[in-house]
Amino acid sequence: MRSLALALILAPALLAQAPALVPPVRLKPLQVSPAASVSQTLGISTVKVDYYRPAVKGRAIWGELVPFGKVWRAGANEATVITFSDPVKIGGKDLPAGSYGFFVLPGKETWTLILNKKAKQWGSYEYKAEEDVLRFEVKPQAAAHQEYLQYDLQVASPERLHVALRWEKVAVGFDIDFDVKGLYWKHMEETLAKAPTTDGVPWFQAANYCFQQNLHLDKAMGWVDASLKAQEGHRNLELKARLLQKAGKTAEALPYLEKAIIAAIAAKTPKEYLDGLAKTRQEWNAKGK
Repeated sequence: MRSLALALILAPALLAQAPALVPPVRLKPLQVSPAASVSQTLGISTVKVDYYRPAVKGRAIWGELVPFGKVWRAGANEATVITFSDPVKIGGKDLPAGSYGFFVLPGKETWTLILNKKAKQWGSYEYKAEEDVLRFEVKPQAAAHQEYLQYDLQVASPERLHVALRWEKVAVGFDIDFDVKGLYWKHMEETLAKAPTTDGVPWFQAANYCFQQNLHLDKAMGWVDASLKAQEGHRNLELKARLLQKAGKTAEALPYLEKAIIAAIAAKTPKEYLDGLAKTRQEWNAKGK
C-alpha cells in the first residue's frame, strides 16, 4: 500500500521527465504534374474541377501515352474530380449535386466522357464502369498547343457553362446547364421561411429580385410591404413606388417616391442617386397630368 502511495506521488515527476511526443518529420511531395483547381459560379451555383496537370514533354500523347479505347483519368495522379453545388443537366440528362470522378475514353474519331460516382480514387486503377452515373460522346477538336493539361470553365449563357479539356493539340468539351431561376427561387423561399419579420433586408431582396426579373409581382408587393413593416428606408420605399407604378398606380406610387427622396437625403446618398429619383418624380408627375 505504501509503495502504491509513493508511485502516485512520484508519477507527475516521472511524466515530466518522459520525452514529449514529436510529430514525424516529412518532406512535402514534389508533384511533377502540379495540382490545379478551377471553378466558376453561375447564378448561385458553382462548378469546380480539381485535377493534376501532366506535361507533353515532347511525347506522343493520343494513342500512345494515352491509349485509344482505354479509360483515362483525364489528368495525372488522382482521378479528376468535378463538383456541382446544385443539380445540373448534361446532354439533356439530369445529374444530382455532388462530386464525381471524371474519366474519358479517347478514340480516334469520338471520345466517351464519363462521370463516375466514386470521386476520390487514384488514377483509373479502381475505376468500375458499373459505378458510372453518366456517359456521353463528344468529338475532339484540333486546338493550339497546350503544354500542360488545362481545364477551362467558360460562361456560355446565363444558364450554361462550357467545360473544356485542353492538352497537346486537342480540346474536348461539353455543356453544363443549371436551372438558375428555379434554383434561386427555391433558395429565396427557403431563406424567407426562416427570416424574422423584424429584419426587412431579405424581404426587400426577394421583392427586388422579382421586380428586376419582372415575375410574381404580386408576391413582390407583399414582400416589400413586409420589408417596410420591419423598417422603412429609401431603398424599400423606392421599390414600393416602382412596383405600384409598374402596376399602373402612379398616383399611389408618388407618395412613396416622395418618402424615398426624403429618406435618401437623410441617409446622405450620392447626388447621382438623388438626381435619378428627382428625374423619376418629374416623369411620373408629367404622366399624371
